[in-house]
Amino acid sequence: MTSLSPTGTQIHLQRGAVTAQIAQVGASLRGLTVGGVDVVARYPENVPTPSCSGVVLAPWPNRVRDGVWNDEGTVQNLAITEPKLNNASHGLLRFTAYDITQSDATAILHATIHPQTGYPYEIATTVAYALTDAGIQVTHTLTNRSDATAPVAIGTHPFVTIGDVDAHDLVLTVPAATQFDTDERMLPTGTSPAPESLRVGVRLGDITLDTGFTDLARDEDGKVRHSLTAPDGREVTLWQGEGFDFVQVYTTTNYPGQALAVAIEPMSAPADALNSGLGIRRLAPGETCTLTWGIELS
Repeated sequence: MTSLSPTGTQIHLQRGAVTAQIAQVGASLRGLTVGGVDVVARYPENVPTPSCSGVVLAPWPNRVRDGVWNDEGTVQNLAITEPKLNNASHGLLRFTAYDITQSDATAILHATIHPQTGYPYEIATTVAYALTDAGIQVTHTLTNRSDATAPVAIGTHPFVTIGDVDAHDLVLTVPAATQFDTDERMLPTGTSPAPESLRVGVRLGDITLDTGFTDLARDEDGKVRHSLTAPDGREVTLWQGEGFDFVQVYTTTNYPGQALAVAIEPMSAPADALNSGLGIRRLAPGETCTLTWGIELS
């Protein structure tokens, strides 16, 4: 079933006690409920997507300094989409209305990045949302439709919660050894050890973060697992598969209807990666890359 909203068609998925809402614009995950409990922070249907909530970020996540990057000897100039800090931010599909293929428990959204100022490549993208017994699995593909090798990266921006618990009392765990230090424009200046408290768990109400992390510990199945744990032991896990080697964690007190909200953002490359090269994958003509992440409540 679909309905109209300021973020385009809203897609509703259901599998047993798991439901999800996907917005057509930005292919954003705008709601996920497991057993009647929100595990993705909702926002009103009559407002545009706040704080890039749930949006797919391609062909780069986060920021590019001054919108300028060196494309193997050619200087490219992207449009400045974060005027306050003079950066190009969060890729080229944030305000794109995707094409949709849908069943009861699965939605596949398609959008093409067309050659444009600062990014002269054509990239076909899909994002597939599939409900599971405990949450959702999300699969991204990027295919280079250009005649030349194309640099790509991807990220996503879900706000995770346990909706019937005061977010201040949730305990956040991020298994990262390294964090990115940033300047006043939120651009990387270097790295330093990540706080040990994040690896063992820290109360969300006691921290403020807008920080990128890497050197993420993977479990035996190859997944990185971040978590929010309620005082009663319930836990929401956001996992990221191979190729998602970075994560951004962002806390805010400005999310609609939430006294405190946290985004845990899987990324295949960090901020300003088009300049540093960190995590950037150059796809040959016709080549496809696939990355997967998900959320579950236990």
